[in-house]
Amino acid sequence: MRLLCVFSLASALFAQTPPQQAKPVDELSTIKVDVDVVSVLASVRDKKGALIANLAKEDFTILEDGKAQPIKYFTRETDLPLTIGLLIDVSGSQRNLIQIERNAASQFFAQVLRKKDEAFLISFGEEAELLQDYTGSARLLTNAMNDLRVSSGVGGLGPGPVPTAGGPRGTVLYDAVYLAAHDQLQKQVGRKVIVVITDGVDEGSRLKIEEAVMAAQKADAVIYSIEYSDPSAYGGFGWGMGNAGAGALHRMSDDTGGHVYRVDRRNTLDVVFKELQEEMRSQYSIGYTPLNDAKDGGYRKLDIKLANKDLKAQARKGYYAVKPDSR
Repeated sequence: MRLLCVFSLASALFAQTPPQQAKPVDELSTIKVDVDVVSVLASVRDKKGALIANLAKEDFTILEDGKAQPIKYFTRETDLPLTIGLLIDVSGSQRNLIQIERNAASQFFAQVLRKKDEAFLISFGEEAELLQDYTGSARLLTNAMNDLRVSSGVGGLGPGPVPTAGGPRGTVLYDAVYLAAHDQLQKQVGRKVIVVITDGVDEGSRLKIEEAVMAAQKADAVIYSIEYSDPSAYGGFGWGMGNAGAGALHRMSDDTGGHVYRVDRRNTLDVVFKELQEEMRSQYSIGYTPLNDAKDGGYRKLDIKLANKDLKAQARKGYYAVKPDSR
């Protein structure tokens, strides 16, 4: 098991996705990935929030900086390989939720992982720790979740914690997201998802939320946030008192094309995981070669329009036009 490392601010600013290649196959079964193709994962919902999974290429128009782009590849994401990074908050405020998270996440992995899918597990509190590296085994992931414990900032058995550098550490959410995106997912190809279970409050991260989002965008990773808080940790005033971090979760998920799920009395963590599983298996992959082919490192805004105005697409808001040989 390798040690996770917190990269410097400079590396965070200049990190990018490396060239990706895949053997050309039938366009209905997968998408060819190369440095000249921008791939966008999209989910579509109706006015009631229900997922729509039966649309065709002609139903979509993708805009880059306001200009329509010719769609080159299109497929519905039902069976393509998936890489999942599960990040679980183990700070003091989550103490009473850890066993529930273990049980629900174990069931989630048992149901969602298919052949060629892989996942890894990171816990974060005062430190971030890689509990399980890439594996396609739900059993290994479940075993790793037995190591979830309230973070005290003191190293122990197994993989070491992320080194810290000055300042109080409480819940290093942004550092953990950056590490999952840059250190774990950037060199992977295919669909990449980060699932974060947390109350959304960050205390002590070395990196800012902008850097965490940038790392996810450069890794082509979608962030799904599960807002989960313990009312008793906030003075017992109810479910609504622990959502001080909701804004941060929405920013990370909205900017990368993900979604924020909230656990409450009606929507248990088990229910949320089932909804998340359905969403990840109801996506569309859209690939296009940008009309603006300059690799200047600039940020390009993306927008997806649908022929049916009653439907709404959920996708990342942009990407960085980085040079293929940049690192």
